[in-house]
Amino acid sequence: MLNDKSILITGGTGSFGKKCVQIILERYKPKRLIVFSRDELKQFEMAQEFPESKHSCMRYLIGDVRDKERMYRAFNGVDYVIHAAALKQVPAAEYNPFEAVKTNVIGAQNVINVAIDKGVKKVIALSTDKAANPVNLYGATKLCSDKLFIAGNSYVGRNNTIFSVVRYGNVVGSRGSVIPFFLRFRSNGYLPVTDPRMTRFWITLEQGVNVVLRCLEKMVGGELFVPKLPSMNIMDLANAIAPRCKIKVIGIRPGERLHEMMITKDDARRTLEFKDYYIVQPEFHFWKKRYNGNTGKPVGEDFEYNSGTNPWQLSIEQMKEVLRTL
Repeated sequence: MLNDKSILITGGTGSFGKKCVQIILERYKPKRLIVFSRDELKQFEMAQEFPESKHSCMRYLIGDVRDKERMYRAFNGVDYVIHAAALKQVPAAEYNPFEAVKTNVIGAQNVINVAIDKGVKKVIALSTDKAANPVNLYGATKLCSDKLFIAGNSYVGRNNTIFSVVRYGNVVGSRGSVIPFFLRFRSNGYLPVTDPRMTRFWITLEQGVNVVLRCLEKMVGGELFVPKLPSMNIMDLANAIAPRCKIKVIGIRPGERLHEMMITKDDARRTLEFKDYYIVQPEFHFWKKRYNGNTGKPVGEDFEYNSGTNPWQLSIEQMKEVLRTL
């Protein structure tokens, strides 16, 4: 699907963006693969890894999703947009709420408007488990972003742009993940744990990219895709990383919760289950014809996709196997 197409990745120098670029270059032959981000140093470093001299499709554009005028230039001739740009550190968003809103909400609105005006075919936006029944500002801004992208299909008019969202859990080894934090701390002889009962959904970077690219291919517009993922208790994770370290319980940080959620009970009535993923369908009834070909099975009314009650739990040995790939 991506051969001879122009693809733009917002936040392209982040953990997801770099892995996405690597996988696209390995599997496809795009006309242009555009890294759009605001950090010139990260772009310089990424250009050493994926140089234009070796990959003629590569383009590196400095820009910010807050800057609508710059995006009008960047989206020229683009077929597909993967929207990965976000301010995602929970404590930082709590302390700098205006900045989180500017990037995660206003930035999403800019992506939608510019994509429609420039005739982009498909836009898929990355979400987070923290957007379901959010308890922190980061989750709240991403929930708002999700709803903007889903409703963006109503703003298209006679254009053919379609928008969908992919929501998944913590990425193993990404910036902001607890795993690099634990790896750095284990030389101290102890690991700081917020609460021993805490659980999280886990996915690797490569799995995350594969999910997004599959959803980009399948999407018809308006879906919120949720892949089926394993969960793990924080104590088991600590034992997988540093079994000899002592545990120091430090208490839950501002904006955190014990268990993460990807589908709420309120969304269950609109959720379809497939073999490897769920789809939360939009509220707008006039889109129903788009989903006539869906073979998904409706979930029960009391269904909730929660990391604490998730039947698929990672063992310590399975996590150790994942960590060896980092």
